[in-house]
Amino acid sequence: MQIAFTKMHGIGNSYIYLDLFQHDYKEDIFCELAQKMANVHTGIGSDGLIIIQPSKIADCGMRVFNKDGSEGTNCGNGLRCVAKYIFERHIVRQELITIETKSGIMLAQVVVQDNRVIEVIVDMGKPLLLRKDIPMLGNPNELVINEIFPLPQQSLLVTALFLGNPNTVVFVNEIEQVPLGTLGGIIANDMRFPYRCNVEFVEVVHEKALKCCVWERGSGITEACGTGACAAVVAAILNGFCQKGEEIVVQLSGGDLVIRWADNDHIWMRGPAEFIADGIYEFLS
Repeated sequence: MQIAFTKMHGIGNSYIYLDLFQHDYKEDIFCELAQKMANVHTGIGSDGLIIIQPSKIADCGMRVFNKDGSEGTNCGNGLRCVAKYIFERHIVRQELITIETKSGIMLAQVVVQDNRVIEVIVDMGKPLLLRKDIPMLGNPNELVINEIFPLPQQSLLVTALFLGNPNTVVFVNEIEQVPLGTLGGIIANDMRFPYRCNVEFVEVVHEKALKCCVWERGSGITEACGTGACAAVVAAILNGFCQKGEEIVVQLSGGDLVIRWADNDHIWMRGPAEFIADGIYEFLS
């Protein structure tokens, strides 16, 4: 079967996109397809697969499949890429776009220059802070802020929340010293998180800038994570490092995102989205 695809990235967080407005692919292939296409050695290479599809309640729908084939609930960088795709490919032509995801309807605004989307601003909604909403084992109605998190070799202090995905934030003194490849996976797959979690290690540069590296559930180390950057800002504010209402720059491996936790509790994310290539993939199930 020939699969028409588009590869895009948001500050290095790359996904392969399938357009179900133009093509008819059966959803029972998506898990396997994500694993095969995301493979950097035998496929296209990416952090996963995103489906762009018609929606009855929004301008389009978005489904996210991680590189291990599991389905995610949302993707901040993916939202910006989907908004750019459907605007520039003329699926919609208005600059305010609604996108249906597993975690709700997201509102995106494209910033257009010479008919090209140069930036996308997304309302990521309100963070959910109770343990039951993350979810994380323990007292369901507690907040998880600067909580001791015992591990076999050490104990960490974590702040956890749900924002599109379960996220666990660990503040560190020097981000370059973080053993992301081992510690990230240990935390992400810990039994205290029934649905696993994304893990963000964060260094506070100053009150309006954070450095962040990310381990994403189902994908591992990625260049950037939009929901993770938002979670890092929420955690920094909850721990008193930053101020609510201010724009905060989150510096990730692939580039910068600007995040603001507004006074109405909504999280706003601003950043770029880029096309890489269109192509045809020969899918042999």
